[in-house]
Amino acid sequence: MENKMFCFQCQETAGCKGCTQVGVCGKKPEVAAMQDLLIYVTKGLSAVTTRLRAEGKQVAREVNHLVTKNLFITITNANFDREAIIEAIETTLKVKAECLAALTSRENLPEAALYSDGRDGFDEKAKKVGVLATENEDVRSLRELTTYGLKGLAAYVKHANVLNQENEAIDAFIQSALARLLDDGQTAEQLTALALETGKFGVDGMALLDTANTQAYGNPEVTKVDLGVRQNPGILISGHDLRDLEMLLEQTEGTGVDVYTHGEMLPAHYYPKFKHYKHFVGNYGNAWWKQKEEFEAFNGPVVLTTNCLVPPKDSYKDRIFTTGAVGFPGCPHIEAKADGTKDFSAVIEMAKKCQAPKELEKGQIVGGFAHEQVFAVADKVVEAVKSGAIKKFVVMAGCDGRMKSREYYAEFAKALPKDTVILTAGCAKYKYIKMDLGDIGGIPRVLDAGQCNDSYSLALIALKLKEVFGLDDINKLPLVFNIAWYEQKAVIVLLALLHLGVKNIHLGPTLPAFLSPNVAKVLVENFGIGGITTVEDDIKTMIG
Repeated sequence: MENKMFCFQCQETAGCKGCTQVGVCGKKPEVAAMQDLLIYVTKGLSAVTTRLRAEGKQVAREVNHLVTKNLFITITNANFDREAIIEAIETTLKVKAECLAALTSRENLPEAALYSDGRDGFDEKAKKVGVLATENEDVRSLRELTTYGLKGLAAYVKHANVLNQENEAIDAFIQSALARLLDDGQTAEQLTALALETGKFGVDGMALLDTANTQAYGNPEVTKVDLGVRQNPGILISGHDLRDLEMLLEQTEGTGVDVYTHGEMLPAHYYPKFKHYKHFVGNYGNAWWKQKEEFEAFNGPVVLTTNCLVPPKDSYKDRIFTTGAVGFPGCPHIEAKADGTKDFSAVIEMAKKCQAPKELEKGQIVGGFAHEQVFAVADKVVEAVKSGAIKKFVVMAGCDGRMKSREYYAEFAKALPKDTVILTAGCAKYKYIKMDLGDIGGIPRVLDAGQCNDSYSLALIALKLKEVFGLDDINKLPLVFNIAWYEQKAVIVLLALLHLGVKNIHLGPTLPAFLSPNVAKVLVENFGIGGITTVEDDIKTMIG
C-alpha cells in the first residue's frame, strides 16, 4: 500500500488526526518521507542485530549508537534536513550489510532486514513504509505507541552515551522491540505488552541518564536563576544536552562572551559543576515555541543541541547552529570529532561581533528540586502532610506548546488551593514557574526537578513518599497527575509511569491522535487515563 505524507506523532498534529500536506511543525512531505524510510531501515538493522545476539554474537557499541541517533533524528522538531536524513539512511544500510555478513543464518528475516536500495529508490520505497502501511487501525495505534516511546527512550539513552554511560540491555531491548514491530503476526495483546515493556526500559533509561548527569555534574541544588541580561555579547544554548553545554562553557571562558540557556536547558543552572563558570549568566526567554521572537531579540548566535527547533525566520537563520540529531537546511552543523568533542569556535567568533541580548524580563526562577534535594527535606515534607499543611501534590510535568488551549495549565496552577504543591519537570513549567505562588512552611509551592527526563526524579520522590508513609500502592499517596504532552519523550515518560503502576493520569491538552478508540479504551479501563476538561471541574475531580 502506498501512502502520502501522514504524521500524527505530536500533540499539535492537524485537526488532532494527522498532518497530510505539511507538518504543523514545519516538516515538509519530502522530509517526512525520508524520516519514515529512516525508521524502516533502522527497524531492518535492528532485526539483524537482534538475530546476531540470538546467535551469541556481539553488537558493536557504534551500532547501538547509530540506532538511537536515527530514532532521535525523527523526533518532532529535531531534523528538517532531507539530505542529512538521506545520509543517515545510507549509513544505516551500509552498517546493516556489514551485520548481515556476520550472520550464520538469514532464514526468516523480514524484508526490511534485506532491503538495500540506493538513494535513487528511496522516494519510491518511502511511499510504501510510512505509518499508514499498517492498515489495521488498532495494530497501527499500538505499533506507533511503542515506536514513539522508543524514540523518547533513544533520546535519553543518547544523552547518557555522550557522558560515557552505556547499558547494553536497554540497547538490545530497543532493537528487539523495533524488530518485533515488523512482525505482522504480533497480536494486539502482544503489542500492548510490548508498549508496557517499553515503559519498564523507559525507567531504566531515565535512571541511566540521571546517573550520567549527576556523576558528571553533581546532584542538582536549589538555585536561583537570573532572567535578565548583561552587556556582553552572548551565545544562547537550547535543548537538553549537558555535555554540549559543558564544552561550550569551556571554550567561551575568558573570551568576553556570556552563555545563556533557553527552554529545556534551564535546569543546567542547578548542577554544581556549572556554577563556577562566571560567564554562565542566566536563562533567556521561555519554552521552545516562543523562539521566533526570542531568538530574534537575543541578537547573538543560538546553538540547538536537541529537538525543539522551530523552522527559523530568515532574519536570524544565519545565527542558528545545530549539532547532534538536529538539522536544518542552510544552518551550519557542528559535528562531533572521533573523541566526541566539538569545536564551537565559529559560534564564538560570530558572538564577538554581535550586540548584547535585548532584555526580555528581569527577576529569577527557583529550581533544582531533584530527588536528592527533596530526600534531604523528606522529614519536613512528611510533617507538612501529616499536619495538613500540604493536602496534595500535583505532578504537572511535561511539555509546553503554542496552542491557546494550553493556557489551561497556567489557570490550573493559579486555581489550585494554597495547600497543594506542584511537582514539575520539562518545559511545561514555563506556564507557571514565573508566577508567585508562595510557599508552605518554607517549601515552595512549585518544585522544579529539571528537564523532561528528570520526570525520573518525580517518580523517585513518589516512591520515597510511598515508602515513608508505609503504603503498599503508589496510588494511595496524596498525589495526582495532570500531564501536558507534546512529543515522543512525553510518551516514554507516560509509559514509564504506567510501568510503575501509576493510575488515573490526566493527559492534555488533547489525547494523542495515534491512540485509536479501542486502544484509548484499553488505557482508560486498565489505567484510568483521562483527558482534561475545565479548570474548575478538574480541580474538583483531582483535588476534591
